[in-house]
Order: sequence, then C-alpha cells, then structure tokens
Amino acid sequence: MGPPSSAIRDMGIKSTSKAIMAAAGVPIINGYHGEDQSDECLQAEAKIIGFPLMIKAVRGGGGKGMRIAEKPEDFLTALNSARNESQKSFGDSSVLLERYVRSPRHVEVQVFADQYGDAVYLWERDCSVQRRHQKIIEEAPAPGLSEELRRELGEAAVRAAKAVGYVGAGTVEFILDKEDLSFHFMEMNTRLQVEHPISEMITGTDLVEWQIRIAAGEPLPLKQSQITRTGHAFEARIYAENPRGGFLPGAGPLRYLSTPQPSAEVRVETGVREGDEVSVHYDPMIAKLVVWGENRSQALNSLIARLGEYHISGLDTNINFLIDLASHPEFQLANVHTGFIDEHFDTLFPAISISQQHVSQAAVALVFNELQASTSNSSGSQDPFAATPNARLNYALIRNYNLKANDKVFWVDVKYNGEELQIRVDNGTWQEIKAERVQDVGRLKIRANIDSNISTYNANIDGPSLSLFLESGKLDFELVQPKFLSAQVDQLGAGGSRVVAPMPGVLEKVLVKPGDQVKKGDSLAVLIAMKMEHILKAPKDATIKSIGGAEGDNVAKGAAVITFVDEEVAAK
Repeated sequence: MGPPSSAIRDMGIKSTSKAIMAAAGVPIINGYHGEDQSDECLQAEAKIIGFPLMIKAVRGGGGKGMRIAEKPEDFLTALNSARNESQKSFGDSSVLLERYVRSPRHVEVQVFADQYGDAVYLWERDCSVQRRHQKIIEEAPAPGLSEELRRELGEAAVRAAKAVGYVGAGTVEFILDKEDLSFHFMEMNTRLQVEHPISEMITGTDLVEWQIRIAAGEPLPLKQSQITRTGHAFEARIYAENPRGGFLPGAGPLRYLSTPQPSAEVRVETGVREGDEVSVHYDPMIAKLVVWGENRSQALNSLIARLGEYHISGLDTNINFLIDLASHPEFQLANVHTGFIDEHFDTLFPAISISQQHVSQAAVALVFNELQASTSNSSGSQDPFAATPNARLNYALIRNYNLKANDKVFWVDVKYNGEELQIRVDNGTWQEIKAERVQDVGRLKIRANIDSNISTYNANIDGPSLSLFLESGKLDFELVQPKFLSAQVDQLGAGGSRVVAPMPGVLEKVLVKPGDQVKKGDSLAVLIAMKMEHILKAPKDATIKSIGGAEGDNVAKGAAVITFVDEEVAAK
C-alpha cells in the first residue's frame, strides 16, 4: 500500500524533489540543493543566498534537522546542530539551504492518485501556526483564499504527484507569502498525514478507505468535479509539553484522563488510556482533537469548548495554550502565519492570575474529596455521591489548608457542618458557599455558587496535587504544610549555581569537565528527547565543579547536569 519506492525516494530527498518540481512547472524557493556538503561550499552558498536562511535536512520531516541562521556568524553552529539532529533522526547528515521567508503561511494540499495515471486534490489545509517548525493546529480549508487560488494550489499539487508517478495518498506542502499570496513548493510527504482527518471532515470522505481501494487496483473513487467541500474543520494536537517552558517535550504518567465525547462533528484520535506512560523515546503527541462546523467561526467555538473538556493530570500538556491560541483575536480573524506565536507571545502567555474564587473552588474540591473518603471508609462504598447525586452528608468538617499555586501560598479556612459550607481565604471575610457534587461516575464534578458566580467544574486530587478543570483551562494547586515553605530552599538553583535538565531525556554529549572555565552562553552539554536536540548553555561566567552524569545516561527533568563552583566558597 502506498506510492512506488521511486516516488518515496525522489520526494524524500528534498534536493531531488526540488529539481523534479522545477521541471514540472511547480514554483520552488531559490537555494542550494547540491551534493557538495563541505563547510566551505555551504558557507559560500549561504553568502550567495543571503541571511537569514534556512538549513534543512535533505531527508527531514517534522521539523527535525531544521535550523535558521540569522547572520553569518550563526551559520556553522546552526549547520552542525542541524546535521547532528538529521543524522540521529534519518541516518543522513546532508542538508540543503534556502532563502528564509519570514512569517509565511504554510499551506498544504491533500492529493490522491491511482494506478491508471489519474490524480485529484481534496482541497487544502492551513498549518501555519507552529512551534519548533512543527504543527500545532491545522484547519481546512485554508482561510482567506480565493477560489481561483485554491484551484491553482490544487492543480500544482496534482502536477507534482504526476511528475513522480505517484500512487495513493500524499501531501504537497507549499510556502504561501501572506502578503501577495504567491506560493512555492516546500516538500511532499509520501503518506497520509497526521492532519488528514480535517480533509475528511470537509469532503465527507474516508481517506484510509481510499488508500485500500487504490492499493487493491481500483480507480479513484471520485473525479475532481465530484469532490465537494462543506463547512470548516480544525485539528488541535494535544502534546505532552510545557509551552511556558519553551515548548520543551515532557514525559510521565497520564494519572487522570478525560476526553470530550466523540460525535459526528467531534473526533478524538488517540492511542493512550488513563494510567499509560508518555515516554521520552517517542513523539510527545497524546492525541488529535478534530472538530467540524458549518463555518470557521462555528468550528472554532466548538474547538475551544471541546478543549475545555479535555482533562489531563500527571504531566504538562499544551491544552491551556491551545485554548488561549484558539481564543486569540488575531487567530479568530485568521491572521495566521508561521511567526504567529513569536509575534503574539506576550498575549498568548499572559501572567497567570489566581483569584480568590479559584482558591475557593479548590477548597470546595478538597471538602468533597474528604467527604467521599470519610463515607467510603465508614460504609465501604467507593462513591456514595454516584449513588445519591447532589447529596449533602451529615458530616462536620473544620479544616485549614495551605494551597500553593503560581508560587504563591493561600491560607484557607473551611467550616462545613453537612449543610452550610463557609470558606475564608488569607484571613479575609468568611464566604458562605453553596456547592454540590454532580453525578459523574468515577469523577469529581462540582457545581458551586461562590459570591454569586455559579460554575460547574471537574477536579482531580492525587496526593498533594490538585487540578481544577475550568472553562478557561486547567489550574494546578499543591497542598502544602507551613514547614515546606521555609525548609525547601534550593541553595544551588537560587544562585544560578547549576544547570538543570529542562526536560527528561538522554545526555548525548558533555562538552566540559570539572575545572573548566566557561563564559556566559558557552555550550555545556547536549540533551536529546523525542529525537530533538537541546543544547544546555552556561547562564554566567563560571568554573565547572561537577558533571551530573555520563554520556548516554537518562536524566530526569530538573536534574542537575552541570554544577558550578560556589563563588563565595571559591573566594575564601
């Protein structure tokens, strides 16, 4: 099943594919696609192309082996990093160079071809919003294009497929100038893409079925004139990563997992269940959330609502970021491009604000959790509220909680006599709160009236960790004891006396040894996670005291990789 090996080979090597596309009349970006891979040749070609420029692995994909050199002095460092990542990911360190188009749109076309020389396109997808050159959110059709431009893109993609004798499903990717809407061939993916469901949603097709039929020798199921387009679809990629930490990939257990309810307009495509582990050895994508609407606005509202119903605890995810991205005014207006996140960084990552209502919602969750535990211990029932929805038990509770969120500790006092619930935050005014458990078997779902604000939300409590799942996203709290605040001081981290692993991974290279003098910005070590290379750099001028592992060792997130000599001790 799939295209002939010759098409995979020709399209898999970017330099070869560019030459074939140019011969077929498909627009390409100027650059160097030659076989001479010496530093001297590549530097000379880079000067001809000009800066900034893009360095790409010739066999690359998924953003791997791709670096941007902003100026000549950055070139060799970027080149070596791209080569290393390319070699590890694809077994080939060869690269090509291209003029870097700042903030273009990334538009791709779904194509299909049969064994009889016929090929069609199933419209286009916009995949412009990316981080680390990898897609985060996709939509179909691409917004803001004329029907004429859609046809031109589709016809160019079909020419590309026919130029290599293609058979089966493929995706032809283009760079689209967001100002003049001119487009240039970027690459062809010789397979069914991660984001193919949104093409299915707007065309009413099953592309996996198409693949099987074509592989069985059948002609294309539809002619080009029969392929219609209805409505609008979005796909959001749910990743285990920390967007506020530079989108670094994460790993860990899915201790709590609750997804939106699938329907004809909502698809949840995933391969994990609650309790599964997200490993450092594979891509950190947890799931794809796909929604359809009659128009872009309706589909976008559905996406935001369904993201709010996607609940995960146990590791960092990008769900909150996706909600903020989909809600951003410029994204709502479809002003998308590959530099969208950088351009709107401040508004996409606003300061996290924890209100008194949030603290009260967390305290209510703790109350109901204790009530459940108390009733379970006395009656043997595992979920009394499931049997009696909205019940209020005759159980007196007086508690003091210390809840930590966003590096701030809130002192919470709670009184509950089975009927009346009162909460006071930071020795403020007592609030009378109306709250009840909503039936949701196996889940802690609460409806609360706090200061005349009525909300229904889910919560998950796992040891000292408490997660609230609100319409605006997830808020994490930690239940702490007062002594924790004064005792836990990281003497090393506080003074910048160590460099820690920003993500779990493998220590690929150690570039220094104890006693070495380093300058701020010097490379110290290379960490590999999910086949992505991350270079650890010195935060200041310092002397190396110790190395926290050997090359090839697995390191946990937050583990000290490099420790510096304490300056005060050294001075004595």
